[in-house]
Amino acid sequence: MNEQLPEPGIVLTEEQKRRRRARSIATALVLAALALLFYVVTIVKLGPGVLNRPL
Repeated sequence: MNEQLPEPGIVLTEEQKRRRRARSIATALVLAALALLFYVVTIVKLGPGVLNRPL
């Protein structure tokens, strides 16, 4: 049998890994800010009484 080693594929440099991580963190922060914005807008539209309603 002719066993070949698998090709290594794309190997990122340390700079590329650092930039990818920075983009991932920025994306996560934007997503969290958007979720918070939706929450605040919902509370404002429903009124403050929605937080004090009986369960």
